[in-house]
This record gives sequence, structure tokens and C-alpha cells, in this order.
Amino acid sequence: MEYGLQLYSVRDVTEKNLDDALRQVAGIGYKWVEFAGFFGHSAKEVADMLGKYGLKTSGTHSDWRDLVRDFDGTVAYHKAIGDRNFIVPGTDLWTRNKLNEFIHYAGELQPKLADEGMTFGFHNHFREFTRTEEGYIPYFELAEKTDIRLELDTYWAFVAGQDPIQLMEQYKGRLHFIHIKDGDSEGHGKPLGMGTAPVAEVYRKACGLHVPMIVESETLTPSGMEEARICFDCLKKMEKEMNQ
Repeated sequence: MEYGLQLYSVRDVTEKNLDDALRQVAGIGYKWVEFAGFFGHSAKEVADMLGKYGLKTSGTHSDWRDLVRDFDGTVAYHKAIGDRNFIVPGTDLWTRNKLNEFIHYAGELQPKLADEGMTFGFHNHFREFTRTEEGYIPYFELAEKTDIRLELDTYWAFVAGQDPIQLMEQYKGRLHFIHIKDGDSEGHGKPLGMGTAPVAEVYRKACGLHVPMIVESETLTPSGMEEARICFDCLKKMEKEMNQ
């Protein structure tokens, strides 16, 4: 089974040397990477790095306003690095006006991206599951009023008091990826297998739904790359146990 890594997990390396970060990520065993910035590199430079290390782009965490400002240029860059999944990592949904603004643009951007062979998705944190002062829960409003793809961050759903397994089932037709991560219920992240999030259950559910898993582990403890290695080893252990 192949796994991906959200490169924010190793930002202590990517911010200094993206090429070296990709080399090390491939060395751990990850096959897919999800970008969180390109650090001034051209699309050709990024594509060459990926090719050199046998990595593929699962998606990117990018600002949706880039598509509003320069749709053609943004799409061309993403296509050049093999990206077909434009994922909004978070945006202001905390008032009706802001929520409706994003819903409006999502309605415009999603079909345009589809025409380019790309998807438009959304990644959550915990706050999207918190009721706003205006009485709505942003995640459910967004899910109901758009048909964009969902990258469910299972850990942040857990922190918000949601059942990530139930959410995976509820939105299984719209999940193009999940973020699998661990930590405690207070939002303090830990490497996979070291927290109290239902990681094993999430893993089994993702396998059952055939939803690709992207590791995002953010503590940089003892370093981003070592944390990424611990997480990969945990995934392989769960894979082995499930196949026994």
C-alpha cells in the first residue's frame, strides 16, 4: 500500500531545501507528497525533483484566491507538477458573509477546475466543527451547500468532538483523501500511535473505503523527518496487522 505525506510535516527541511526534503521523504518510503508551498521554485524545478526521487503529487494545499487572481497561470503550474487536486487548507468561514463568499467562489471554481481535469477540495481543522455566533457549523454548511471534494482531517475532527469514522462513512462519496494523524483530545499533536485519537479505526475505515491516506504530523519532534519516519513505520505496522 502506498502512503502520502503532507510536506508541512517536514517544514523544518522544506523551508531550507525542498530537494533534500523530497529525497529524504522518498527514502522513508512515502510515494506521494502533498505540497504546502513551493518556496520560490518553478514548476519545472519541482517536477524535476519529484521525478528524480520517484515521487508523485497527491495534491496541494493552496490559497483559493490564487485561482481567482490568475486561474490559467495557477492551473498551469499545478498541472506541470502532476497535481490534479487543488485543496483549500482552510479559510475564513466564521461569518455568514465569509461563508457565502467562499461558497460562491467554490461554485464558480469547481466546474472550471473539472474542465481542466482537476478537483477542488477542502481540508478542515477543528474550528469548522464549532458552532459560530450566528448559529451554524461551518463544515456541515459547506458540505451541504457545495459538492466540493473533502479532505477530512480525522484528528481535528476528533479534537472537535466529532466521530471521524462516522464522518468518513457519511461523506464517503466525496472523500478524495484523509489526513491521518494522532494526538490527544486537547489538540496537542503526537506521532502516529502515540496519542489517543482512533488511528487504528481510521486506518481500517480508510482501507475499507479505498480512500488514500496522507500523513500530517506537525510537532517537529525530535524533527519533522524523524516524526514522518515514525508515522510511516506505524502505518506499515497497521498494514501488516490488518493483513494477518
